[in-house]
Amino acid sequence: MSQPQSKDPLHGVTLEKIVTTLVEHYGWEELGFRIQIRCFQCNPSIKSSLTFLRKTPWARKKVEDLYIWTTSE
Repeated sequence: MSQPQSKDPLHGVTLEKIVTTLVEHYGWEELGFRIQIRCFQCNPSIKSSLTFLRKTPWARKKVEDLYIWTTSE
């Protein structure tokens, strides 16, 4: 018997993978322009971004939405 596939586009994707993919695609400057949060604009790093995004649901939602939009192109 086969398992049904999840329709969630974020299924199995870590937050670190999401941020890394967006940084590779847009770069920090463009990412900070598209999602205006300090962790992307002032001394950005993957580690500081992950710390902030794990504590801030509204910012994480914006990042996840941009990731879905970017990877569906």
